[in-house]
Amino acid sequence: MVDHLFADAELAALYDALCPRDQRADFDFHLPLVMAAQSVLDVGCGTGALLHEARDAGHTGRLCGLDPADGMLAQARRRADVEWVRGDLSSAAWAGEFDLVVMTGHAFQALVEDDEVRAALAAVRAALTDDGAFAFETRNPLARAWTSWTPDHPTCLTDADGAPVRMVRQVTAPFDGRTVGFTHSFTGPGWAQPRVSRSTLRFLDPPTLAAFLAAAGLIVAEQYGDWDRSPLTEVSPEIITLARRA
Repeated sequence: MVDHLFADAELAALYDALCPRDQRADFDFHLPLVMAAQSVLDVGCGTGALLHEARDAGHTGRLCGLDPADGMLAQARRRADVEWVRGDLSSAAWAGEFDLVVMTGHAFQALVEDDEVRAALAAVRAALTDDGAFAFETRNPLARAWTSWTPDHPTCLTDADGAPVRMVRQVTAPFDGRTVGFTHSFTGPGWAQPRVSRSTLRFLDPPTLAAFLAAAGLIVAEQYGDWDRSPLTEVSPEIITLARRA
């Protein structure tokens, strides 16, 4: 569920620097849920950072990370005390195996088409135990996060060799009431040219999201507007949802 660009092993190695732990408020929210569950599936696990942290914090149950990007899984598999699976929810076939399914990093928004959303939610419901929970987030479209995705807001980091890398996002297809298209461009002094990926994310409003969940046999148990568990309002930056089997 991460950007396909991170199938590139070199760029995947930059991901945790691009999203440093001290800026991962989503991890602060999800980690207690992970620690309280005996079996956890992290969909779009990326470099596996959340599950690595859970093991370090003493989780002794089943932890499974699912991701379609080889580069990301190469980073995750540096640790062998977690189960790593290459693929996505369209290829998942778990049945009643997980007390918790999580999707962090706005991975849910990579499900663009209605059929993709329906298939993913059906797979999540099938993977959950009877009293299991699905925790995920999507950006609130009314907050218009994409307005800051411009070259005026670059992210600067360093690679494993200490060389500087600059990343910028730029919108290429403005919000049409449903999706936003944009690019990630990475530049570094040792690269002959920028590395560019093109992505599309879907922005669902709360009623539409609730309808998709209901159709999949899931109900909204809790919902918040930010990582501090503040109520969801029209101006909230996030739509953070904890859903359960109906």
